[in-house]
Amino acid sequence: MKIIKIFAAATFALVLNACEMDQMDQELINNPFDEAAISLENIPLHKSFIIISKSNTLPDGFDEVIASANGTLVNAIPGIGIARVDSEDPDFMAKVTNITGISAVVPNLKSQYIDPNMRSQEFLPAEEETEKSNKGKPRKKSASISDFYFALQWGPDAIDAPEAWEAGYRGDGVKVGVLDTGFDLDHPDLAPNISDLSYDFTGEGLQYSLGDVFSHGTHTAGIIAAAENGFGTIGIAPEAELVLIKVLYDEGYGYLFDILNGIIYAALVDVDVINMSIGSTFEKSGNAEDGYSAADAAWYKNIYERAIAFAYQNGTTVIASAGNEAIDYDHSADLMHMPSGAAHALSISSTAPIGWAANPLTNLDMFASTYSNYGQSTIDFAAPGGNYAYAFTPGGYDLCTVGGVTHYCYVFDFVFSTGNGGWYWSVGTSMAAPHAAGVAALIVEKNGGSMAPGDVKEALLDSSDDLGKPGNDDFYGMGRVNALKAVSN
Repeated sequence: MKIIKIFAAATFALVLNACEMDQMDQELINNPFDEAAISLENIPLHKSFIIISKSNTLPDGFDEVIASANGTLVNAIPGIGIARVDSEDPDFMAKVTNITGISAVVPNLKSQYIDPNMRSQEFLPAEEETEKSNKGKPRKKSASISDFYFALQWGPDAIDAPEAWEAGYRGDGVKVGVLDTGFDLDHPDLAPNISDLSYDFTGEGLQYSLGDVFSHGTHTAGIIAAAENGFGTIGIAPEAELVLIKVLYDEGYGYLFDILNGIIYAALVDVDVINMSIGSTFEKSGNAEDGYSAADAAWYKNIYERAIAFAYQNGTTVIASAGNEAIDYDHSADLMHMPSGAAHALSISSTAPIGWAANPLTNLDMFASTYSNYGQSTIDFAAPGGNYAYAFTPGGYDLCTVGGVTHYCYVFDFVFSTGNGGWYWSVGTSMAAPHAAGVAALIVEKNGGSMAPGDVKEALLDSSDDLGKPGNDDFYGMGRVNALKAVSN
């Protein structure tokens, strides 16, 4: 008997080119990613720091200066002038803040980037309860797709992905970096597409741990590029190469320096598209409880933007989830959501049907107003992310059957994808971003396998469906992505 996990709450590399850095940087960095995976588990909060240079290189004699201030240089990131330093000295920040060539010293902030309150439940397969269920109506399904859970995936239909596949575009030759938690490296839907360039920055191991209750990294990777192999589900770009980059612990939290490291690493190994289904809301005025000041918050934005600008300038398109707090960022002046709010990151809001299992002809493009962040100042594009609104609607707890699977009708409005050891449903802008990343991969493939991020954005703009208010919209940004139009224009 097959058991499928459901998470029913919303979430809510290297060879460096020596010519690109001076001799000081070469000596300081020396295979920078070799030391990047040192665990922070036993380091007290705010005993790990990020040093920010005034330029994209660190000052001469930096390592000696840090040692004299009772600090230990752990890792420096090439190209953006930042380093991680650990110190137990309570006066460390004061000692290094005024060093010539240093702009700032900030705590290496630990944040919860994935909702820790997600609930999981298991259900029995359809045969157990079919006598009480709504059998549903036939669903649109490409005759060429034999992956047996494809019928549960409304997301590809919403963005016309099957038609893009039939036109010959499946992401072949495109590298997509997935910055997330751990991954099921043996999952039959993912294993064919996992790159040898995949890397862990947490020290916890790239493979998910037994404590991983989210399956978050596995889920987002499957939305992007689950293989078309007659098994399970299929991703939007089913032939793309998945460069899996673990930057968060499996409990959903992580340290800012690891995320920055992951972005730079992806750019240096020539990833074409980065997906970051992760995010944290910062208060521009600071947050004493979380241990950062207004000045720190401004620097956090600065270093995110340094890293993403580095990726942008190196030909890597960066896509990020907009966040799940239902915040209107046009009217929330003290808040910023990172990394989606960084310049050159494409921020993705969430769309979904309401009652799709009960009525397969329902609109698949409703804005997920129950949770998705919004505002013209923050949203670039929209994509399928799922919704749980039907749970609060008459009929939501009726039983529906789709593709031979029976469950409460509202669950089918979630996004179905790969999970650790199987498959599951989830909902959030974390699911929307990888749909958009998959479309971006198809665009890159169509344009010969290499494309400037500005051109990728322009192609998305030209091909997305203009929903809501004409033009730039609070909810859909510049439109909901469309895979077929993206490869037809």
